[in-house]
Amino acid sequence: MTLNKLIGAGLAGLSTLTIAVLLSDPALAQTAPAAPEIVVNKGDNAWMMTSTVLVLLMTIPGLALFYAGLVRPKNALSVLTHIFYTVCVVTLIWVIYGYSLAFTGGSAYVGGLDKIFLKGVTVDSKAATFSVGVNISELVYICFQMTFAAITPALIVGAFAERMKFSAVALFIPLWVTLVYFPIAHMVWYWAGPDAIDAAAKALAAATTPDAKKTAQEALDAVMADGGLVFLWGAIDFAGGTVVHINAGIAGLVGALVVGKRLGFGKDLMSPHSLVMTMIGASLLWVGWFGFNAGSNLEATGGAPLAMINSFVATAAAALSWMFAEWVLKGKPSLLGALSGAVAGLVAVTPASGFAGPMGALVLGLIAGVVCLYFVATIKNMLGYDDALDVFGIHCIGGIIGAIGTGILVAPALGGTGIMDYTTGKIADYDFWTQVIAQCKAVGMTLLWSGVGSFIIFKIIDYTVGLRPSVDKEREGLDLTDHGERAYNM
Repeated sequence: MTLNKLIGAGLAGLSTLTIAVLLSDPALAQTAPAAPEIVVNKGDNAWMMTSTVLVLLMTIPGLALFYAGLVRPKNALSVLTHIFYTVCVVTLIWVIYGYSLAFTGGSAYVGGLDKIFLKGVTVDSKAATFSVGVNISELVYICFQMTFAAITPALIVGAFAERMKFSAVALFIPLWVTLVYFPIAHMVWYWAGPDAIDAAAKALAAATTPDAKKTAQEALDAVMADGGLVFLWGAIDFAGGTVVHINAGIAGLVGALVVGKRLGFGKDLMSPHSLVMTMIGASLLWVGWFGFNAGSNLEATGGAPLAMINSFVATAAAALSWMFAEWVLKGKPSLLGALSGAVAGLVAVTPASGFAGPMGALVLGLIAGVVCLYFVATIKNMLGYDDALDVFGIHCIGGIIGAIGTGILVAPALGGTGIMDYTTGKIADYDFWTQVIAQCKAVGMTLLWSGVGSFIIFKIIDYTVGLRPSVDKEREGLDLTDHGERAYNM
């Protein structure tokens, strides 16, 4: 036997002996290393804290100034008060039970009370993002989603501005976020998260026996079923086209119809008292919207700059399409038209911001500007409803355009990102009709839930404290009659 053969035989024997010893004494066997603990990325956390403050900036002072400039001087302070009150009361409701109802498991329609009063949430608690193994601090996620919960009902007050008394608003906001916003947010955005799906999928792949495979498959099915109704339909909404804009827009229309028209509507001049204020507010909205859209990526990764550039492009396209269409129709391009178009573009791109390519966002903005102008300038006059600040015409219609458009523009063939399948770790195959139908179902559910729920809430308030001030008080203005103050003392 040659030396090489002797060495080979010796090594083989030694290997066999080693394996036999390890098998005979499990304590000597090397165990599989445990999965490393997920560490929160400081950069992602910093980005999300910045985004949270930007979304708050959208509401106060952005939306507040935008709306206040559009009403008459005698009601400007009341609008500011409605919006500031909304932010404050929703903030408290959110940490008491709102976060739990929106973002814990429960049913397909609403979450449970597992995190009531933020039970179990600590400085070390983590929240999932859209990447496996990447988390942010749960407290940051709570604050971020809290700003969404605050701005949504604040949008509604523009529909019934100048004729709903403060006591009615004070009741409407808590009831609406509880019965309408939290369930819609849960239905659209709640899911088990990428880490849970990835772990269950890997456990299934590692199973070797039929019993183990059956158990692992059941576990994966349970994880995949842990989601809101609209999410389980396959609908996608990156930053709130359904949850925020359609939700608020249809509620605003219902409110305008139930509360009724302003005194003198269609007869008296009701021009905006300060387009300078509205310009400042709209600009702050655009700046803050980068936190709204790009922040919804939940990480400082590729999806955030995609949402960022889309929020530039769609907004500019919609502002110009509204302005030039108005120029053609009315003979003059107006600042208010450009500002309204910009908001319409921001609304439309919201659900698509992290899914569409920049050219898709451009097309979406061009369409939204013209269609929303048509609803504001033609449909509203044709039907005769008094949506004072065009909440329905811009937010609901723009949101519908964006929500359905997202189902089209997400297609990789059109420059979209596609939709991640976390069970395989790859982008799923895109099917046009499947996705568009899912988007339409999401729109329909939001319109139905918010429309019916808002109508019931308005009626309850009307039968209890009443919705409107007296005729004399409305004529005098809500600044003085509700708050005892004036926006301007000159």
